[in-house]
This record gives sequence, C-alpha cells and structure tokens, in this order.
Amino acid sequence: MVAALAVLATNSRAAQTGGSLPPVNFNRDIRPILSENCFACHGPDQKKRKAKLRLDQKDGLYAKREDHSIVVPGNRAASELFRRLTASDADDHMPPAETGKQLTVEQLSVVGRWIDEGAPWQGHWAFIKPEQPALPEVKDRSWPRHELDFFIQSKLENAGLKPSPPASRETLVRRASLDLTGLPPT
Repeated sequence: MVAALAVLATNSRAAQTGGSLPPVNFNRDIRPILSENCFACHGPDQKKRKAKLRLDQKDGLYAKREDHSIVVPGNRAASELFRRLTASDADDHMPPAETGKQLTVEQLSVVGRWIDEGAPWQGHWAFIKPEQPALPEVKDRSWPRHELDFFIQSKLENAGLKPSPPASRETLVRRASLDLTGLPPT
C-alpha cells in the first residue's frame, strides 16, 4: 500500500514538472532522509547501532547479508532498505513505531527513485572538491563584466527583465555611507 502511494507521488510530481524529474542527488535528497530517520539506530554511534548495520557509510548501505542486500542499485524491489521502509508488517517496518519517526510518501518516492536510478553514492559534501560551473549562455553579453554577472544576466533574461542602469558616483557613495553608518550622509 505504501509503495503504491510512493509510485503515485512520483507520477504526480513528474506530471507537475512537465514529465521529467531531475536526478535524485544523494547528499541533497537521500542523506537527510537517512540521517533523520535511520542514523539513530544505524549510524556512527557504535553503542546505539542495531543489527550491526551502518547506513551512513557506503559499505553498510550496499552490504550483502545472508539472503538479501541492503540496497541493490537499479532494483528497489530487491533492496531490503526499500522493503523495510514500505513494509506493512509492524515487525518489519522501519523506522520502528516506538521511535515516533515515519517517512512521508514523498520521501519514500525519492528513496525509490534513487534506487531505481542506480543508487549513486556521494561522500559527505564537505569532502567533495568544488567544481567550477559552466557559464550560462546569455543573449546580451554587453552587461556582464564578471563571471558572476553571467548568472545574474541569465536569471534576468529568463524572467524577461533587464539590468538597471549603473548608478551615479553620488548614489554609490550614499549607499556605502548608509551601509557603514546606518545614517544618511549630511
């Protein structure tokens, strides 16, 4: 039943966004769900860890147990994680009722999509080297003077707006004075 609702939520969201959803991002979409609902029992605290299962590390998330795998990339039906999250039997359902935590239909949908998309893992965002994004294409290339301006110009063009003309020197001095003192210049 819960799995069916998760599929309906995915289909509903796809219809709202024009038929295609952006790929699920582990750090943005999945890690917060696991952290909020699973890490208390299956996280870094060895004293509180249940079933010797650690979901905050890659090895634990993709672990193979005796007769099942926690996450099978590309196959939510074979993934024990998804089965437990959507189980109707209270003994199998995770997180357990006594924790007071429960995933929403939207969260279940995102986890299912992530598994179906191949369940790509990402290390913690703080340890991922930043990448320089490509500059967006803009129609009016005369306004941007710096790389950041291209991103602003792109957003303005998408909204059908144009940048304001440059301010006079007097206006810039007034703004700086207000920013520094909070008082208008005398």
